[in-house]
Amino acid sequence: MAVEAVFKSWQNDRAIIYRRMNDIPEEWGTAVNIQEMVFGNLNEKSGTGVAFSRDPSTGENKIYGEFMWNAQGEDIVSGARTPLPIEDLDKTMPKVYKEFVKYVHKLEKHYKDMQDMEFTIENGKLFFLQTRNGKRTAMASLNIAVDLVKEKISTKERVIKSLDPKLIDTLLHNQFDPKVTKNLTPLATGLAASPGAASGKVVLEADKAKELAKNKVKTILIRQETSPKDIEGMQVCEAVLTARGGMTSHAAVVARGLGEPCVVGCSSLQVFEKDGYVMFGDKVIKEGETISVDGSTGNVYLGEVSSVPATLSGNFKTIMQWCKDIKKIGVMANADTPSDVKTAISFGAEGVGLVRTEHMFFKSEKILPIREMIVAQNLKERQQALKKLLLLQRKDFVDIFTVLKDLHATIRLIDPPLHEFLPHTEEEQKILAKATGKTYEQIVEIVNSLAEFNPMMGHRGCRLAVTFPEIAEMQTRAIIEAAILVSKKHKIDVCPEIMIPLTCSVKEFEFVKSIVEKTAKQVLEEKKFNLNYKIGTMIETPRAVVIADKLAKQSDFFSFGTNDLTQLSFGFSRDDAGKFINEYYDKKILEHDPFVRIDEEGVGELIKHTVKLARAEKPKFKIGVCGEQGSNSDSVKFLLDAGVSYVSCSPYRVPIAILAAAIA
Repeated sequence: MAVEAVFKSWQNDRAIIYRRMNDIPEEWGTAVNIQEMVFGNLNEKSGTGVAFSRDPSTGENKIYGEFMWNAQGEDIVSGARTPLPIEDLDKTMPKVYKEFVKYVHKLEKHYKDMQDMEFTIENGKLFFLQTRNGKRTAMASLNIAVDLVKEKISTKERVIKSLDPKLIDTLLHNQFDPKVTKNLTPLATGLAASPGAASGKVVLEADKAKELAKNKVKTILIRQETSPKDIEGMQVCEAVLTARGGMTSHAAVVARGLGEPCVVGCSSLQVFEKDGYVMFGDKVIKEGETISVDGSTGNVYLGEVSSVPATLSGNFKTIMQWCKDIKKIGVMANADTPSDVKTAISFGAEGVGLVRTEHMFFKSEKILPIREMIVAQNLKERQQALKKLLLLQRKDFVDIFTVLKDLHATIRLIDPPLHEFLPHTEEEQKILAKATGKTYEQIVEIVNSLAEFNPMMGHRGCRLAVTFPEIAEMQTRAIIEAAILVSKKHKIDVCPEIMIPLTCSVKEFEFVKSIVEKTAKQVLEEKKFNLNYKIGTMIETPRAVVIADKLAKQSDFFSFGTNDLTQLSFGFSRDDAGKFINEYYDKKILEHDPFVRIDEEGVGELIKHTVKLARAEKPKFKIGVCGEQGSNSDSVKFLLDAGVSYVSCSPYRVPIAILAAAIA
């Protein structure tokens, strides 16, 4: 029955959630170990403990461990009792402690990584029950990796393969601003179990955290101590805080694995779950009130604390350089503003793989001209609005090219449905009516006429340029004029790559390409300047995949828009799939979200087919991926094997993609 219980545990809710979080395939199954028992609760000369060969929070080369006398393993990991530091063993059983230290070092050298060990002392005799590569914080993982190479215990390649790209993500999150925290008095201080900083509303149950997460409410989960039933709540909250437990308690270990801030063993904290409040000393905090948790210091603050962005330095920088030396696929960024571009370059991006020009239109000074352009009833009205937009767009590109210097940028012409820009409140519609000289009723009628049943498959992408060539003309002029200005001013060769989105036929691509070429030629003649530029397209439709060889003949490069390619391959809307996709997980139809990790069996085959057709036409043809799947470690491995030239992702995910590329 005990063996059967372990096999059945593979299908319990906790195991299923853990597999999804860690990309473990359903079909693997689990194994059972049967071993002789030793008893840490035999008498006062017996005990049990958990130890790490290095500090799992900081990575310091010092044994970190906790133990209890007259106890079993469950007593220490549950957090129900506060354990003793491992150094206390040296005072009571120095011979056992010396033996313990010897085998800790031996195990680490053998496995060439920081070890997490469970041990039991039965009547004065030491037994090691198990060892495994230890879970650690993101910063500790980098520090340990660099130290293992310096100490010649491991190699650069081996430590890079051992790093978890998802864990590195935590280092790219904001930390509390030290200028602010130095003037704050903490509500309480506990053990700093997992670094990072977060603010959110207090919740006392995991289910409440899950419920509030549906409405994107940020929460801090406070518990007396956590148990496996809390894992879903821990996954969606911003940080975890517990009254009990040590550095090896459930809360600490799980939070480190999730890359979330966590403070445990907060002795002044009392939790009154049924009554809906907690107390820090004599200070009462009710559910729904905001607190801030600093997992790097163990401090807890009342209210929201401002934060500062992460930076690449120290061992992080060292690891990133190792990764750049090893990887064989390019890593670019999706960035639409100069500040995004700066961030991406500081994190190691080799250029910008996607500038989404439509994102620039949502700024307050541009939203009115774009709306004027959309509701224009004739070419003259539309061109008047486009003149205003030209000046604003050109400045955007000047700023981006200036930051990039000699790095490349791939700029996508406007892509989303026009309805996204339209005003839908009465106040905004009246402002637009006044700006255009139309009546409020006329504006309402135009807005209603532009509504689409399925806008993501409607009047968007290159279809806009087919219908309104003047939009593509304006954007091309803005790009080329900006490139000339920056080339002259900074004496560099700016080579913009202009990308036409959503093409699905050669004639469609040729039509829009001719507009771009004609406009670019006209600008270069006006300015009497020579400039290299390229024109490519996005592969986002299954039809474009089928005719990839024909499109490649006419194109300078391809970039896969994997979000749309996934939508159109599955027939799923990424905006609505969340309503039913959990049923697909529960019923074992899908194991992974195809919008996060590339569906290798379907979408992946389309990518491989495209690469094969395009490279048959042009062997050195540049092909990128600019969907967020580009920073998923499993997807990067697949894309490298498929022959893709580069991946492009959001700025803060660039280091993750660089690490994933090196691992691949």
